[in-house]
Amino acid sequence: MSAGASPTDRPDLDPLRAAAETMREVRERCVWSQQITHRDLVPYLIEESHEVIDAVEGGTRADLREELGDLLWQVLFHAAIAAQDADDPFDIDDVAATLTEKMVRRHPHVFADEVATTPEEVLVHWNAAKAAEKRTRRSVLDGIPRAMPALALAQKIVGRAAGAGVDGAGTDAATARPASEAELGDALLGLVAVARAEGWDAERALRERLRALEEEVREAESGS
Repeated sequence: MSAGASPTDRPDLDPLRAAAETMREVRERCVWSQQITHRDLVPYLIEESHEVIDAVEGGTRADLREELGDLLWQVLFHAAIAAQDADDPFDIDDVAATLTEKMVRRHPHVFADEVATTPEEVLVHWNAAKAAEKRTRRSVLDGIPRAMPALALAQKIVGRAAGAGVDGAGTDAATARPASEAELGDALLGLVAVARAEGWDAERALRERLRALEEEVREAESGS
């Protein structure tokens, strides 16, 4: 592609392919982007993911559309970096193909002969397919990303622990006033266990309460 031209000048490209081509050009011709590694991108990926969450929970439709695009850019960026790997390259087409294969495999009630008439039955098929893919895992805790926010991580581990028959968080701790940092940890874990039992999202619950607190602070600052 000549200097100054862009994929938007190519009417033969669909929007997703144009986005991928835009990223490829940026990776090859932008001196900043040329130096970026997968690890360098992690802070941006985290930030963009949280901006999508903000848009979902409190933004407009235009905000959500824009933030989803920014998150897609991160995926395209990682794929463009991976395509230049000397030992094990893959590109966005490989990423998409892997995703499609996985989603077809995990939805046998859509693409094969299995039947699922309730969300619970869908989860049975999903979990069975996932378990078949992860036969090398030795623990129910394998595969949980430890970089998750602490509350979300706690809720995930409590759920996996329950599946293994382990009660890692008694709800009694959630009602006791902690007298030490260790007891505070017990109390927080107990609250997470309550959230899981009720079908609540502990991470979202705290975010929404913090938003309410922010509004109270701004109102106090404005004197209203």
